[in-house]
Amino acid sequence: MGELDEAAVDELFEDDPDAVLAMLADLTAATDPVLRELARRLAGRIFVDVSRRGPTRPRGVGKLVEQRYRPDGGDLDLDASMDAIVEAGGRGRVVDPERLRVRGWVQPGTALCLLVDRSGSMGGKPLATSAVAAAAVAWRSPADYSVIAFGKDAVVAKSQDVTKPAERVVNDVLALRGFGTTDLAGALQVAREQLGRSRAGRRIAVLLSDCRATVEGDAVGAAAGLDELVVIAPAGDSDEAETFARSTGARLTTVAGPSDVADALAEVLSS
Repeated sequence: MGELDEAAVDELFEDDPDAVLAMLADLTAATDPVLRELARRLAGRIFVDVSRRGPTRPRGVGKLVEQRYRPDGGDLDLDASMDAIVEAGGRGRVVDPERLRVRGWVQPGTALCLLVDRSGSMGGKPLATSAVAAAAVAWRSPADYSVIAFGKDAVVAKSQDVTKPAERVVNDVLALRGFGTTDLAGALQVAREQLGRSRAGRRIAVLLSDCRATVEGDAVGAAAGLDELVVIAPAGDSDEAETFARSTGARLTTVAGPSDVADALAEVLSS
């Protein structure tokens, strides 16, 4: 009791990563407090490592904007900098670089909101899949993301405008247990509220669910209020998700287990 061989876990991971991720997800709820803490610490590291796949650069068309002066920031904006230049020249002083402006190209940021369906079974592989998805979202957009767990109600595990370490977000997701009904429409409305706090040029909701709503509500209408929606559904149980994606124009992919999530997210975000 209270022991977890990290070397053995790493060795097993090479043979069957999904089994190891599922085991760690379950051990984070172990009755033995020492083992539980060891599992949470190890899970935080491994889940974050697994999530770091694919490019993190946001996609989108850049635009030319005025910025504070940097030697590599772009061309000097004479109109915006003229007062500082004239004032310094008249007094025989060096121009204060803090008052200079340049014109440079910037890429629009990307904001992500992950919605995790916790209405069904939340243990083993499903729970591990949700945790890896949270880590992957945190990796791809560390300064602008949120995580929402939903069943009957939506719980914001990480708000869009609140800073929170990725490993802590992972452990908060691992603490979830499934129960109750599925209010898909309500969850999408909360996602819209979270993404509304961002000023990013691209705002994407990522729905990790089979999209099998059991609470009345206009989920298609709620999805229409989002700029972009992508759906990640479980392989072999994606019929409702496929129907929902067609109805909303969402991009869809499926995952067979937690080790597939990072690649699946990269695929749908790059299309």
